[in-house]
Amino acid sequence: MFEISWARAARVVRVLILAVSVCALFPWGLGLAAEPVRQPLACPASASTTAPAPRHTIGNASWYGSQFANRPTASGDLFDPEKLTAAHRKLPLGTKVVVTNLHNGRSVLVTITDRGPYWANREIDLSYRAARVLGMVRRGVARVRIEPL
Repeated sequence: MFEISWARAARVVRVLILAVSVCALFPWGLGLAAEPVRQPLACPASASTTAPAPRHTIGNASWYGSQFANRPTASGDLFDPEKLTAAHRKLPLGTKVVVTNLHNGRSVLVTITDRGPYWANREIDLSYRAARVLGMVRRGVARVRIEPL
């Protein structure tokens, strides 16, 4: 009469389990509980002693050089490939950032002066000099840790 594949049945079961678990945690959020519970969730004692979340991000970095020299950046300064600068999508302009190459451990302090990168899998674009300090000029892209100061 009504046929359903095992894959679809498994998906339906997973969705139902997820909905039930969400309702158990936040009954007022989905309107599925008879009486909303407005009390905060109880946290175990160990949760209050854990360290705060790290402020750094890990992602791919690339670099840009002389092809953009003397062009204005988002901060209004002219781009100089020999300065220790970088472009980031979200960090405020003027932010100092420590960028560490995870492949070789080298670090550099750069200032965010521009917006970008415009590649989906990149977190930061470095100036040529910053890329040289990190030892990533030849490869072009490196896995880095970005720590705002």
